Amino acid sequence: MGFPSILFWYFWIYSQAVEIHIRYEGDDDPSKCTARKLSRFGLAELHRDNKSTPYGIILNPYSEKALSPADYKYPYKLVALDCSWETAGVGSFSMKGIHRALPFLVAANPVNYGKPFKLTTVEAIAASLFILGEKEQSRKVLSKFRWGLNFLTLNEEPLESYASCLTSEDVVNVQELYLS
Repeated sequence: MGFPSILFWYFWIYSQAVEIHIRYEGDDDPSKCTARKLSRFGLAELHRDNKSTPYGIILNPYSEKALSPADYKYPYKLVALDCSWETAGVGSFSMKGIHRALPFLVAANPVNYGKPFKLTTVEAIAASLFILGEKEQSRKVLSKFRWGLNFLTLNEEPLESYASCLTSEDVVNVQELYLS
């Protein structure tokens, strides 16, 4: 992978409110990899190791704290780990940053449709952007997938509820309503 052009960086800096970075393991089927597709469209930057992965909000399902709109005060960098669900252990999320878990959401991707918490990388990123108030950017990343915008339709009510919360504790309380 060569060094991106100046035009790429100009587009990158001025077209996105939140920078999207993905720690890419490369252990999924390349034809179904949502991270690679985001990278091809210039919507995310892939990183092959923790050292090159920037500091930001790390999407970590093992985090003790839920993502909330209050997290927007941190660096405007969102970092997701793209790896197989079979290999995603606690140790996989050893990157430096502010670790946050996503609340209850249902997958819309063809592989895990309807399954709670089994989101693809793009679904996790889009949900995070939505909760952080970047709804247009959320739609933009999902629009690259045939099934993408269906994720927002399927999770419209919980996403709007989480986005209206003030704190992580509020998000957890709202999540409890959906889980009960």
